Amino acid sequence: MINVGKYVSKNGVENQKISSDKNIHWNFGTELLYEHTIKQDLGLISKGGALVVETGQHTGRSANDKFMVDEPSSRDNIWWGKVNKAISEDNFNKIEEKILDYLNERDLYVQDLYGGTDPAHRISVRAITPSPWHSLFIRNLLVRPDSADLEGFDPDFTILHAPEMKMNPDEVGTNSETVITINIARKLVLIAGTSYAGEMKKSVFSILNYLLPEKGIMPMHCSANIGKNGDTAIFFGLSGTGKTTLSADPERQLIGDDEHGWSDNTVFNFEGGCYAKVIRLSKEAEPEIYATTGMFGTVLENVVIDEDTREIDLNDGSLAENTRAAYPITSIPNTTEGAPGGYPKNVIMLTADAFGVMPPMARLTPEQAMYHFLSGYTAKVAGTEKGLGKEPQATFSTCFGAPFMPRHPSVYGNLLRDKIAKGDVTCWLVNTGWTGGVYGVGNRMPIKYTRALLYGALDGTLNDVEFRVDPNFGFEVPISCPGVDSAVLDPRGTWDDKEAYDKQAAHLVSLFKENFVEFEDHVDDTVKAAGPIA
Repeated sequence: MINVGKYVSKNGVENQKISSDKNIHWNFGTELLYEHTIKQDLGLISKGGALVVETGQHTGRSANDKFMVDEPSSRDNIWWGKVNKAISEDNFNKIEEKILDYLNERDLYVQDLYGGTDPAHRISVRAITPSPWHSLFIRNLLVRPDSADLEGFDPDFTILHAPEMKMNPDEVGTNSETVITINIARKLVLIAGTSYAGEMKKSVFSILNYLLPEKGIMPMHCSANIGKNGDTAIFFGLSGTGKTTLSADPERQLIGDDEHGWSDNTVFNFEGGCYAKVIRLSKEAEPEIYATTGMFGTVLENVVIDEDTREIDLNDGSLAENTRAAYPITSIPNTTEGAPGGYPKNVIMLTADAFGVMPPMARLTPEQAMYHFLSGYTAKVAGTEKGLGKEPQATFSTCFGAPFMPRHPSVYGNLLRDKIAKGDVTCWLVNTGWTGGVYGVGNRMPIKYTRALLYGALDGTLNDVEFRVDPNFGFEVPISCPGVDSAVLDPRGTWDDKEAYDKQAAHLVSLFKENFVEFEDHVDDTVKAAGPIA
C-alpha cells in the first residue's frame, strides 16, 4: 500500500486487515478532502464555501438494517428485540470479508479520531472509507487528536465504511442490500449500502452507550449548554424536536448538540462537531446554525444547489426533508470548545407532539421525569428515517434515543433517576410540536414562545409564577410567562373544537399507558403512578 499524508500512524491499516496496493490517505484536513471530493465529482462548492453532497437513496437512517452481533461477551447485556436485532458472528465475518475485498480495490481515506472530549472516558476510533467527503464528515463530527497523538494512534474501535457497496441479503443474513452492524467483542463497525453519513457517527454513539453505564456514566442523546452563571442545562430529544436549535443560544455557551455523557461531576460532549437539520432553516430564528451553511468546511447533505450560481436553497426539500449540515463545533461562535459543563441544574425533555395535546411547557417531579424519559414520546418527522411518509408519525422512543441504546432502557432510566437525586435538578417537558389542532390543522409552536419559556425555566423566572395541574398527565403547567401569550399555555383553549381536543387527549393518554406496560416490571410504584392520570 502507498501511505499518503503528513499524519500516518505507526499502527497501520494492516491491523484492520487492509492489504490494498492503492493509496491510503491519512488524516487529511479539510482543504485536501475538498479537493479530492471535487476531483472525483462527488460534490460541489457552494457560493458560501460549504461542500454540497448528495446521499442518493438513503437520506436518513436505515433503522431496519442495523444489527448487533450476537456474541458471548455482550450477549447478556444487550436489549434484544425490534431495536437491537441480532446477527450471527458467522454472517458478520462474511460481511467483513466482502467489505475488505471491496475496500482493498480502492484508494482509501483514514481518519483517526476520538469519541468523547473527556480523556478519562473517550474511545479512539479509526474510520476507513473510500469517500473523501465521508472522511471530512466524520472528521467534523468526532474529536480530533492533537497532531502529536496521531503518530502512535492505536484505535479502540474501527469503522469499515463502504457506502456504495451493496450486500446480497440471502448470502449474509441482512434485511436488504444495506447493513450497519456493530461487533462489541471485535471492536468493529461495518457499514455498507448507504451514503447517509449519520450512520457513522451514530455507530460511535451506540458503542459509548454500551460501554459507559458500566462506569456509572449516563450516555445521553441530548444537547447541552451553559448559562452565564455557570449553570448547565441538558436537552433531550429526537430529530426534529429542536434539540440542536434550542441549545445553540447566543446567551449560553454550547457544549454540544447531540451526544453527551453525565459523570459524577460533569457533562461532557461525545463529539467535536454538530449535525444540524437545515430544511427551511430561518436566518432570523436560528442565526448561528444558519451561518454555518455558508462556511468553508461545512458538509451540506442533500441541500439543493444551483449548479450555475452555486446558490443553495434551504427551503427546497425535493432531495430530502432531512437535509443536514455537518460542521465543527467551533463554527458556532459561543461554545466551550470541548470543555465540559458542571453538574446540570435543569433537564429539558423535548417532544414534538403531533396530536396538539401537550402544553408547551410542564414541570416534572423526579418520578415523572423517569416516566417520560422511559416513554420518550415525540413525532418522527418525514425523512429522518427511511420508509416514513410525508406525514409525521407519533412514536415512543425510549430514553429519547431507542435506536442507539444497546442496553435495556431501565439501565439508562435508573442512571437518570440517580443523577437527579444526587443534585438539585429541575426537570421540564417542552412541546415544540403543534398547537391549536393536530398536525395538518394546527400550527407549529412558535419558536419565540419556546425560547421565552426556556429562558424562564433556566433563569428561575418560572419559579415565581402560578402553576396548574394538567388534567390528563398530572404534571404542573405554568399559567403565565414573560414574552408568551398566556392562551398558548393551555392547549385545550387553543382548539376551536374542545370536544375534538378531549378525544385526542384521551387517545394520547391511552397510547402512553399502552406503551409503558413493557417497563412496569422494571420501575417502582412511584414511577408507575407518575404517568397520565386521566
